Amino acid sequence: MLSRAELKEITSMERKGGYFVSLYLNVDPMFNKKGDYTVHLKNMMKNTVESLDKTIYKRVKDDLERIDNYVLTNKRMFKKGLALLSSTVNSFWKEYHLGIPVKNELIVDKTPYTKPLMDILDNYQRYAVLLVDKESARIFVVHLREIVEYGEVHTPDIPGKHKKGGWFALSQNHYARHIDYHVGMHLKEVIEKLDSFLGGEYIGRLIIGGSDEAVSMVKDMLHKTILDKVIGTVKIEMFAKSPEVLARVEPIVLDFEKKKEKETVEALITGAMKNKDAVLGLENVLNALQEQKVMKLVLIKDFRTSGYSCSSCGFLTIQKVEPCPYCKGEMEIVDYIVDLAGEKAIGQGALVEVVAENKKLLDAGGIGAFLRF
Repeated sequence: MLSRAELKEITSMERKGGYFVSLYLNVDPMFNKKGDYTVHLKNMMKNTVESLDKTIYKRVKDDLERIDNYVLTNKRMFKKGLALLSSTVNSFWKEYHLGIPVKNELIVDKTPYTKPLMDILDNYQRYAVLLVDKESARIFVVHLREIVEYGEVHTPDIPGKHKKGGWFALSQNHYARHIDYHVGMHLKEVIEKLDSFLGGEYIGRLIIGGSDEAVSMVKDMLHKTILDKVIGTVKIEMFAKSPEVLARVEPIVLDFEKKKEKETVEALITGAMKNKDAVLGLENVLNALQEQKVMKLVLIKDFRTSGYSCSSCGFLTIQKVEPCPYCKGEMEIVDYIVDLAGEKAIGQGALVEVVAENKKLLDAGGIGAFLRF
């Protein structure tokens, strides 16, 4: 899974010289009705080969061919965004199947081009999951609907639970207090490890899993900075495998993201009504895209309408104009202008958020955008 630690390792790895080829490809079916990304890749490959010095081309020819072959033969694996980093000289290959679309780019340089991946980590929240019991703890990260287990804390010397109560039950009995002491020390270590992990991985949201007693005790011991990140709790057995953990926590994640979607739409509509760095409606969005002002595009899922596109410069509008007011090119009718708007936004480095359903946004035109300025 994509992580800052892995990107740091990539950028600081020992290199044997040579060049790296980095491909970022928008493979989102929403913007590629007929597998158009293969055409985009072909064009990028052609432009890159033509622009490269012949000596450099010879050194990256194998990497370009490997990337091209990978894209053409692994289509069923694709999600919305694809990142491939390759360097034959350095025996290096990385592939990232992303749950969000990316801007199409093909970069040849002496270092891997990782900025788009860093941007994804900065702009799309990651969730940590802590599973805990009296002597063990496991930490997972959920990002873009994928889960990876990152570490484990194990304290094997904790005495067994008291016969008259669970290991979290308080008792005047010395033995029970002895158990509580060891459990408390174990949880203190867990929380220290969790605190360090959350800070190092830039994770802003946390789900705690385990028994009701375990979850309650852990929450009581958390610092406020960590407690504020908790978005939910869930009962999960410590031995659960990663897919089961994901299945149990995903409803919590989806509910939270739905809440954030609602807040995003509210902020968008409020900003647009106050004429403060936001616009609503397709024509206003298209005008903002033409001026390259869009920072984040927000649209209703399955929102479709027709419009006009310039076959020369890509100007988009819902108004019938002829010729193109910018380049005098030919305007053609398109039935998928919303998809083209999304593709254009991604091409300008803007974020795109697709909202499952929201009546307020639908009533406001089904689409809007936060502006850079």
